[in-house]
Amino acid sequence: MTTIINNKYTYIKHDHTINKTIAFRPIELSTDLPIIHNWMNQNHVIPFWKLNFDLDKMRQHLEKILAYKHQTSYIGYLDDVPISYWESYWAIDDVIAKCYPAEKYDQGIHLLIGEPEYLGKGYALPLLRAMTFYQLENIKTEKIVTEPDIRNAKMIHVFEKCGFVFQKPIELPDKTGALMFCERENFLKKWQS
Repeated sequence: MTTIINNKYTYIKHDHTINKTIAFRPIELSTDLPIIHNWMNQNHVIPFWKLNFDLDKMRQHLEKILAYKHQTSYIGYLDDVPISYWESYWAIDDVIAKCYPAEKYDQGIHLLIGEPEYLGKGYALPLLRAMTFYQLENIKTEKIVTEPDIRNAKMIHVFEKCGFVFQKPIELPDKTGALMFCERENFLKKWQS
């Protein structure tokens, strides 16, 4: 994989395993509200995100999310097609810090593939791997954390394939999560070419 520079995206990388270019850019409420609203109302997303709001309530939710100082939300692209939503956050300032001894530079990931036609095509792992590489560009980050819904066996499996290791179930305000860690050294050994 090689990193490519592009003004539209914050991060862009060609993934040779799927022969596609993966990119991320921060969300812009004015342009991204309709697509995120659509994704959050997809049948495969609703059980795990529970954000199947009407458009006005989704706008309010995204305004709140965008105001967080410890988190950045992204649209994820595959060959310039927006297909996924991401949240990258500093774990120490998140509710997850109550569930394990978070370090200052630990980062966390939330994600969903919103476009149904991209499901089951093997894209989740390359997308997750790209975001993990992106987060590890901060040289002080030694650990990436995640907490998918404990019932979401497919996503837990994708995280495991990427290099995340299950730690324990955790109780969060909106779900029982599967706390998982991805250590920098192990991830880079597994994926750096």
